[in-house]
Amino acid sequence: MPATTPEETPWYLEASMPALLRHARGTFASAIRTSLADAGFDDVPANGVYVIGAIARGGAPLSQIISDLGVTKQAAGQLVDALVARGYLERSVDPEDRRRLTIALTDRGQAAADASRSAIDSVESQLIAHIGAGNVQQTRATLAMLIHIGRHEDGQRPEIDV
Repeated sequence: MPATTPEETPWYLEASMPALLRHARGTFASAIRTSLADAGFDDVPANGVYVIGAIARGGAPLSQIISDLGVTKQAAGQLVDALVARGYLERSVDPEDRRRLTIALTDRGQAAADASRSAIDSVESQLIAHIGAGNVQQTRATLAMLIHIGRHEDGQRPEIDV
């Protein structure tokens, strides 16, 4: 960060935190969309990127992924339907409980997840190059605490699926 004279205030100190977060998220979203389009995945619905990435990381049931999106069950069902129809996800009957359906990434879905991950890694690498790994780790810790505060006050679970 450039040095400032005492009378100069860096712009980011005058911006609201929500504005900074919105624009930072936009940096990642733009990189992900570009990477997906370059790889031939320009038909992923807006929230589909989150669902594909979360399934690729594993560990969270689809119901939790959908809950984290904050959409209605109907909207979630439509999103999953679109991802299935476009070849990113596949549904199958759970062999242990035939009343349950399971959702998994197809090869196309995994390739889209890989393209998305590559974009995220690229932005993070650029950030590390500009401010250093320690500052990026501190930013992660700060964001995690902000998430914790919001979830704790709302009565939701304080932990986060990474």
